[in-house]
Amino acid sequence: MACILKRKSIVAVSFIAAFLCLIIVRLTNEVTFPLILNCFGQTRVKWIPFSNGQRQPLKTHYGYINVKTQEPLHLDCDLCAIVSNSGQMAGQRVGTEIDKSSCIWRMNNAPTKGYEEDVGKRTTVRVVSHTSVPLLLKNPEYFFKETNNTVYVIWGPFRNMRRDGNGIVYNMLKKTVDSYPTAKIYVTTEKRMSYCDAVFKRETGKDRVQSGSYLSTGWFTLILAMDACYGIHVYGMINDTYCKSEGFRKVPYHYYEPGRDECEEYFLHENAPYGGHRFITEKKVFAKWAKKHTIIFTHPNWTVS
Repeated sequence: MACILKRKSIVAVSFIAAFLCLIIVRLTNEVTFPLILNCFGQTRVKWIPFSNGQRQPLKTHYGYINVKTQEPLHLDCDLCAIVSNSGQMAGQRVGTEIDKSSCIWRMNNAPTKGYEEDVGKRTTVRVVSHTSVPLLLKNPEYFFKETNNTVYVIWGPFRNMRRDGNGIVYNMLKKTVDSYPTAKIYVTTEKRMSYCDAVFKRETGKDRVQSGSYLSTGWFTLILAMDACYGIHVYGMINDTYCKSEGFRKVPYHYYEPGRDECEEYFLHENAPYGGHRFITEKKVFAKWAKKHTIIFTHPNWTVS
């Protein structure tokens, strides 16, 4: 009887110790806590931002220069929500959850108006391809006046972004800040663009130019977010095997426009001999990064082993 009571006491003490450890982790490292919950089988993760006492000084990102002031980007986020443009976001009804994040990242011209229930309404950072700048300029009052708290990070090749008067896209951005002086528009430097190419080669073993590959806006978004965020929650991005999985969800390429099928678009780009976004290859790399950084992917959920 004494032995049984002793064993029960040991079990009870062990349970209490484990519970206290979780509380300590919860209080000292709020970023990793969602991942711990995920390990225990909780599929719906809710991020909890750092308290004010844990805030760090704003990080300086020298690879991104303000078009108006020529100053580098200062950005530091607690937990970031990166919202994919994918049709996977349609019907997810996670807008309120997304809006609770300290920084919300969107890409290109993905709208929020009319889609708030699924994707939220706040935007902290919008990463934009040089090819999507004209799409923003179709509605400049919304993008550069109504949402003037948003930081815009534009990426593109040197020929379009050069600042000597011959960069077509840079000239568009200069005119934009002249018309909307409060707009926070940054361009990616040539050195940073080369860095992103080098990361692609390091991770895949392929030279981006020689392989005829174009990097996606998602690639540039995640690279900056890993520098700026303490934790990242990516919504609506499929993994590299999703389109070959049984019973996958067939959705449009973008949640805000009908037409092109997402998986068909992925296969088309992945197999293009030249000028294709290597979406599937990139997703393999993102899965690797998720093992090293505090990144989770949901809607659909990724299993990162």
